[in-house]
Amino acid sequence: MENDQAEAEARASLSRANRIVIKIGTNTIMRPEGLGLDVEYLYRAAAQIAELARAGKQPIVVTSGAIGMGARELGIARRVTELRMRQACAAIGQIALMDEYRRAFGVFGLTPAQLLVTRDAWDNRSAYLNLRASVETLLEERVVPVFNENDVVSTAEIGNAFGDNDQLSAYIASKIDAEVLIILSDIDALYDADPRGNALARAIPYVGELSSEILASAGGAGSEFSTGGMATKLKAVAIARDAGCRVVIADGRADRVITRVLAGESIGTLFDAAHALKNRQRWIKNSRPQGTIRIDEGALAAIRAKKSLLPRGVTAVEGRFARGDVVLVAAPSGVSGEGAVGGAAAKVVTSLSSEDLERVFGRKSDEVEAILGAGAAKIVARPEETVFLEV
Repeated sequence: MENDQAEAEARASLSRANRIVIKIGTNTIMRPEGLGLDVEYLYRAAAQIAELARAGKQPIVVTSGAIGMGARELGIARRVTELRMRQACAAIGQIALMDEYRRAFGVFGLTPAQLLVTRDAWDNRSAYLNLRASVETLLEERVVPVFNENDVVSTAEIGNAFGDNDQLSAYIASKIDAEVLIILSDIDALYDADPRGNALARAIPYVGELSSEILASAGGAGSEFSTGGMATKLKAVAIARDAGCRVVIADGRADRVITRVLAGESIGTLFDAAHALKNRQRWIKNSRPQGTIRIDEGALAAIRAKKSLLPRGVTAVEGRFARGDVVLVAAPSGVSGEGAVGGAAAKVVTSLSSEDLERVFGRKSDEVEAILGAGAAKIVARPEETVFLEV
């Protein structure tokens, strides 16, 4: 009964959301069997997005489909896996995809703006703030930002790829303070078991917390032209929830799905928001760490008690990083429990570079200036620059 009430309240709140991120997956926007973009579907989605704009809302779209469109132009009727060919298909498909968005949105009086991004735009604080300012300006001008990963230059090999647009959509929702993220795909909901192999699997309409049982419900990768399965979607949910953003995973092909979700209809799975982290804390938590700082048990207890991380508690430094970079803080070997994930306890913005920290770790704070010079930072990280990682 309590869960039903929580779901009812959360569903009702969706109609009051102002800033809404809508992620349209590859298997939703493309026609079956790799036969190109489903233009009719795009027009139907554009009509619903136009309704939001006319109501004074701020819709933001995260789209897939560029690689699939490029593959079709090259006569490839299978999933493209080779990196160079994926980049070539993306370069070809991005132009065609945005041209279709421009046509569809134009029919309903909307102007789209293309934003191609990589992880670098989020990990660099200055670049992130510039991107955020650009998005705010577009929204003020009633333009609909249309995001996609820049697959032409982003690769896992150089570490600047999101990996899939589910997580990209969550980063966007988190960074621009969206109230709702709607993930539209061929996965219509979260199930308590894999529905492809279990006829008794039941859809879960509402999730208040991402428990271990919920995470265990996730399956493997997506289908022929997509990369996102339920596991990647739950990673996206975790990112968005940290920002106080509710997430709905729903069948992108359901009739007027965007309108129905935002009207509070019980469709798909609604993931309720967590207590929102502050914007800078979210940036720290979601940034790629540039190195690792290993600490002892005393230091771990201190930062858990909201005290500064001091050089004396550091036992080792791994990687090369500069002052102001985000780094992992690794718990002592064998330490687990709250605040420790796979050995990583937290992420911090370091006040010392790896070079300086290597010279002073294990030392008392009053020894630092004698080693590094007058004015050198005497702490490694402040409590407000420390974000713990969930189990």
